[in-house]
Amino acid sequence: MSVDFPPYMIAALTVAGSDSSGGAGVLADTKAFASVDVHGCAVLTSVTAQNTQTVRSIHPLPVSLIEEQFAAVLTDLDVKAAKTGMLYSGEIVSVVSSALKDKGFPIVVDPVLVSTVGEPLHSTGLVDSLKRELIPMADLLTPNIHEASALAGIAVENMEDVRKACSILRGLGSENVLVKGGHFGDDATDVLFDGSTYVEFRGHRFQGDMHGSGCAFSALIAANLARQMGMEESVRRAKRRISLGFQFGYEIGKGARVINSHHVVDRYSVWKDLFDAIESLKSLLPAENVPEVGMNFGYALPLAMDASEVCALRGRLIRVGDSVGSTGCPDFGASTHVARIILAAAEFNPLIRSAINLKYREETLHSCEAADLVVASFDRSKEPEGVSSMEWGTRQAMGDSGSVPDVIYDEGAKGKEPMIRLLGRNPADVLSKLKKII
Repeated sequence: MSVDFPPYMIAALTVAGSDSSGGAGVLADTKAFASVDVHGCAVLTSVTAQNTQTVRSIHPLPVSLIEEQFAAVLTDLDVKAAKTGMLYSGEIVSVVSSALKDKGFPIVVDPVLVSTVGEPLHSTGLVDSLKRELIPMADLLTPNIHEASALAGIAVENMEDVRKACSILRGLGSENVLVKGGHFGDDATDVLFDGSTYVEFRGHRFQGDMHGSGCAFSALIAANLARQMGMEESVRRAKRRISLGFQFGYEIGKGARVINSHHVVDRYSVWKDLFDAIESLKSLLPAENVPEVGMNFGYALPLAMDASEVCALRGRLIRVGDSVGSTGCPDFGASTHVARIILAAAEFNPLIRSAINLKYREETLHSCEAADLVVASFDRSKEPEGVSSMEWGTRQAMGDSGSVPDVIYDEGAKGKEPMIRLLGRNPADVLSKLKKII
């Protein structure tokens, strides 16, 4: 009997140190590779004794052993991209540069200088060696703000400094530079520079440090490049997945949380949570709260990009006599209307992933205020032509505060029924708010 083996899998190489707690270094890189269906292979540069609180010691491996690892991997595996992380010393940088020279695949250089907990991860001479030998070979250089300052020789304190650092660092020879904004600004904005154009990748700033986030981010970019994506698309997709990793980061020790770059998005659980909430809603909601146009209830995948990643009713919740019924089942991409509300709100807070619309009633608004829900509104008569009502209105309601209220309402306009929208983290959160006001 013949056996059908799995198809060929793309391989990407990480060149970095170990982390005995499993949160950063080569372990973080290979988990990130696997999360996007890329096989991870590794050349280990150093062994560390570290955890989520501290780095106890670092032992750089002998140069001859590093060379042997490169020979073993590159003479056998068809590597499609590589990334470098913690290299520790100038001597190791020289070995790595020599081994990767003229290999014909993209190289992402993550110039690791300090650990998440602030411990130095390099010896004297590393920075000069990186600038002289490895960065000129890079397709992409991915420093954070502190690393960009050290490499560029300037203090990076605002967005103008970020762009200046990008220009200086690209002058070192890297084809592209991505200065990561995780330690800078009101939001986590990364800036990509290709020598002529600056592209900003904005993201929500999550509170607290996340062990392994820098490693995983550069690894995800390398994996996407290995899959032959363009540079901008590789960064964009990696940004989304690393944001997801922050959202689902977890505690494994007593110090910093660990990035969950390998989190699996479960579409069925999103569908099932919404389905159960809709069934509960039918028996919970008085029929007088159903608007003339009907209701819809939506729940987005984590960090949804468009309506196809928002689950909603394919149909409506409608009034049937004195009760509420539905005319369809939940499905992804079923409603652009409620999806636009959720997607616009998620730009300000990605944890807000669910919304429902209700009939506009003054007593409902009074109940919202009595329940200490945050209420905001917008004037639909001022809506510009050619815009999405729900995207524009949601952004208007959030206004300068940039925060997402519990309730957004409008009093309608010509041919437009007034409406109340209730927002929350998930359908259960929306239902809990609904119970407070009915």
